[in-house]
Amino acid sequence: METSIVWFRRDLRLTDLPTLLSAADMSARAVALFVLDDRLLRSAGAVRRTFLYRCLRELDDALNGSLVVVEGDPADLVPKVASAVGANSVHVSADFGPYGARRDAAVRKGLGDVDLVETGSPYAVAPGRVRKDDGTPYKVFTPFRRAWYDHGWRAPAKTDASTLKWLAPDDIEGRIQVPDDEDLGTTELPAAGEAAALEQWQSFVANDLTRYDGERNRADLDSTSRMSVYLKYGCVHPRTLLADVRGEDASSATLRSELAWRDFYADVLHHNPRSARHNLDKKFDRIDYNTGAAADEAFEAWREGRTGFPIVDAGMRQLRAQGWMHNRVRMITASFLTKDLHLPWWRGAQHFMDLLVDGDLASNQHGWQWTAGTGTDAAPYFRVFNPTTQGEKFDPDGEYVRRWIPELREVDGKAVHTLKAGRPNGYPEPIVDHKEERLEALARYEQIKAR
Repeated sequence: METSIVWFRRDLRLTDLPTLLSAADMSARAVALFVLDDRLLRSAGAVRRTFLYRCLRELDDALNGSLVVVEGDPADLVPKVASAVGANSVHVSADFGPYGARRDAAVRKGLGDVDLVETGSPYAVAPGRVRKDDGTPYKVFTPFRRAWYDHGWRAPAKTDASTLKWLAPDDIEGRIQVPDDEDLGTTELPAAGEAAALEQWQSFVANDLTRYDGERNRADLDSTSRMSVYLKYGCVHPRTLLADVRGEDASSATLRSELAWRDFYADVLHHNPRSARHNLDKKFDRIDYNTGAAADEAFEAWREGRTGFPIVDAGMRQLRAQGWMHNRVRMITASFLTKDLHLPWWRGAQHFMDLLVDGDLASNQHGWQWTAGTGTDAAPYFRVFNPTTQGEKFDPDGEYVRRWIPELREVDGKAVHTLKAGRPNGYPEPIVDHKEERLEALARYEQIKAR
């Protein structure tokens, strides 16, 4: 009998997984493979590595212990495993990231006569599919979203563990057990794996979806879907979510729009791989940033949540405690770093990628550039978030700040954002004057316009 390999990557699930159908079309039995890629592991950070390991254990359990895990360079290991099991094909969800595309080209070359078959992707609409009438990619979100809606997406694929007969070869050279969790200290991660993803989604739909449009920006309320980490690892596919939010109500429309943002940023990165590390809008390469010891001290204060701006500090402390931060607060903290401290967005983006359990290259880097004003927005740089008024608006009773900053728990209500009555012992004074730094940010923008 012919054998296929299903090479799992960012699709750690068994339901709604088109690669299983593709593999079943070519053979009745398959080997489930995951490669712990050294390059990706090094850049992931302890929280993402640990969450990945937990997802792999859940997937292995769902496959009754037949997941084959190897560690090293996929360009070497995938062809070796294919040869060892006599595979006629290797099936994957397409990867459109800069590194993923290069890796898959190397694997395809190494496989020789064995087909590398790409079916589906981690996105509702794969990068490159939505284009303008002239064939060029979109650079602005709103027209992209309209075209994304018009393009549409497939219904969830009908798959599960029984779609294929899974082999459990125990003689694969280099096969290892999933590594143990790393020491995360007090950081608490969400439950991992496909079952946890579906349970979280069903709970959100039942209890919070109707409030999503009105409350998703409220940092003090747990009203977001919390699906970003599961989408990151493919424990659930966006098609599965979209199938449940087809209504015309405001909350369903807003959630669809958020999934469109995810596809948009992946599309932008696909067409502009340089933007993973550099400004999408190259004119911002000329902007002046603060440097030197004072700049480094300010960066450390930001990282540690000791800027003296409560909403900023609460967000940075939540990031360390949970490996996650509320999306509105991500924007506030990013604006503070780039517009108040005048530091480059990529320093903050790297810190986020080090600590975020849902750290996704496209969404993180381009979310940072959107806030910094160097990315996809049409008129970006004039947007400078006032951290105090943002806190008052999106944490109106101060509950979010008090949750994450113990020094401020005795300050009542929204007064926690202004601290006009004085600062409790142990909580720092503001490290900058926001009004002055806002004007400085705009002045620096005017300088690059004049150059």
